[in-house]
Amino acid sequence: MINAEQTRARILEKFPGATVTLIPNEAPNSQPSLLLDNVHAFEIAKFLRNDAALQLDYLSNATGVDFLDLVLKEKIKTKKIVEGVEKEVEETIEKPRAGYLETVYHLYSMTLKHGPLVIRMRTENRTDQVHLPSLTPLWRSAEFQEREIYDLYGILFDGHPDLRRILMWEGFKDHPMRKDYAEPDDYEYEPTPHDDVLAKAKRHYPAAST
Repeated sequence: MINAEQTRARILEKFPGATVTLIPNEAPNSQPSLLLDNVHAFEIAKFLRNDAALQLDYLSNATGVDFLDLVLKEKIKTKKIVEGVEKEVEETIEKPRAGYLETVYHLYSMTLKHGPLVIRMRTENRTDQVHLPSLTPLWRSAEFQEREIYDLYGILFDGHPDLRRILMWEGFKDHPMRKDYAEPDDYEYEPTPHDDVLAKAKRHYPAAST
């Protein structure tokens, strides 16, 4: 297993202007991951592939994650005058956090027989700033997986050689793996509706003539 913290230090030595955040993982037998800033992400990924001590020449998995808008609650201690006496009180403040989309890549070295190293990238938001650099030019195994992420989450991968839907058909609206995706209840495109699909489709059947 590659030490993510040591690898982060090596990256920052090579790219002193980059931002690389260590993301902890509290799950048993899991390791931290590295969140790369989007400006330097491609060059950092190239370094991880080509560096003699790492040689992360195999990308085994790429997936998308959707984070909705969220209000984070934080407890803080402040001093206030209570009944004429200064006391330390605990208050809860709310901080809104804008939603974003994320890609997660698992890298291994087939040459050196080590890994994984998990790297991440995040979009600016979930609406009009959903571009991330494609890693397909570095690892060909990312090609179909980034297409799937684009199809199901809506992330636009700059530099991808063939970015088009891979599961849903061209012209399909929205991205089905987003947490706020609302499936249509008009299933006219379903050639043989049945069970729950049939029940929803019947809502759009012409009314029976009397």
